[in-house]
Amino acid sequence: MPWLACGDRVVASLEVARTRSERRRGLLGRDDLTGALLIERCRSVHTFGMSFDIDVAYLDADGCVIDIVTMPPGRIGRPRLAARSVIESRAGACERWGLAVGDTLDVRLDA
Repeated sequence: MPWLACGDRVVASLEVARTRSERRRGLLGRDDLTGALLIERCRSVHTFGMSFDIDVAYLDADGCVIDIVTMPPGRIGRPRLAARSVIESRAGACERWGLAVGDTLDVRLDA
């Protein structure tokens, strides 16, 4: 199982949406999320059809967090042109994990 890490800290278990279908689906149809979802090749997200608020961390090509927003269901996020991927998590997770703009995140295959 992949893990989301910030520096030397493992912050969450991680699912990775790699295919076009997985990226398009994101968290739609879920009632909850434990950990986080990485959506590669993504600059904006929406929350139509979602049943809970989410945190969205926008990452540049180096995995650096360029913005973090909390989105309620039924919204369209403003694209971040510098973003190359996003991390979606349950609202409040980024704060609990201590993530901030400027942090660099990476995917680890072992914790």
